[in-house]
Formats: sequence, structure tokens, C-alpha cells
Amino acid sequence: MRKVTAAGLAICCAILLAGCSGSTPANNSDTGYISGDGSTVLVSPEDRGEAISLAGETLDGKSLDIKDWQGSPVVVNLWASWCGPCRSEAADLEIVNQQFKDKNVKFLGLNTRDGLAAARAFTARFKTSYPSIQDKDGQLTLAFGNLGPAATPSTIILDSKGRVAARILGPTTESELRVVLDAVIESDN
Repeated sequence: MRKVTAAGLAICCAILLAGCSGSTPANNSDTGYISGDGSTVLVSPEDRGEAISLAGETLDGKSLDIKDWQGSPVVVNLWASWCGPCRSEAADLEIVNQQFKDKNVKFLGLNTRDGLAAARAFTARFKTSYPSIQDKDGQLTLAFGNLGPAATPSTIILDSKGRVAARILGPTTESELRVVLDAVIESDN
């Protein structure tokens, strides 16, 4: 297993510091929206827990179990159709999904507190090509343990062994996600 290079660590530290700056959007108790603080957590390979179990029915009615994706890093994005920041980051997530297909990275949406029609309309409108499963009662997010999504949106990156390797709390951008994903891939080798 290779260690993260000094350059990779410096880039990740810059992201962490940038994520800790700026203002945090207000929470909205009327919609259930809880804003993230923009923080990014990277977990070193020796501190990663057990592989998580995450399975469900996709928005188009197919069964999906991420155990079938063992050997590939997985980006899991928690989103909802009513979430403004989720709409803002949707295009960036799809861009990174396309950029990392050649690296065998898988993407999965985890839709929360939405009806099926609203969730399907969101994926059609924002042209997300990766599958999403619904987490109607919040039970699927419990699989992530202490590093689970605590805000909508949140992005969790699993290493190729299915262990939580990084979390971005709040909306992400193409550049931030690329850097964090590269760091996870590098630490996974």
C-alpha cells in the first residue's frame, strides 16, 4: 500500500482549510434542510473502519448493492430534490462522474426525504447518469457511522474496499471533489 505523497497531502490540507472558511448558510426548519459547514474529512487507510453495507432499489426499480462494486472507489452523494445546494452541485457531480469512469470509480446518489416522482424529475432535469436509491426513513445513512452525512447535501467517498475514506459536509464543487477523490485513490494503492 502506498502512502499519500507530500504534494497530495498539501493539496488536501488546502481543501480542508478552504472548507473551514466562509459563511455557513442558515438552516431551514420549515423544509428540513440542514446546511453543511463545508468541512472535508479525510480518513487515513489505517483508521478506516469496516466496509459499509448499502443496498436498495434504484429510482428506476432495479436492485443495487454496493458490494457488487467492491474493488472500485464509490462516491455516494446524499441529495434531495427540494435542496437548493443539491441542485447547484448536480452538474459538478456529473462532470466528475464522467471524468473518473476510466479510473473505475462508481457514483451513487442517496435520495432522502423525497417522493419517487420528485426524485425522478430531479435526475432527469439535472441529467445525472449514475443511479440513485431512496433513503425514505434515513436508515441507509446510518451505515456510514460517525462519518455519515449530517447535512443535505453531503458526499461520502468509499475506498475500493468499501470503507469510508472521506466526507464532504455540504455542497461540493468539481475541483474540490476531484482533489479529494484523487487523494482517496492515491491512498488506496
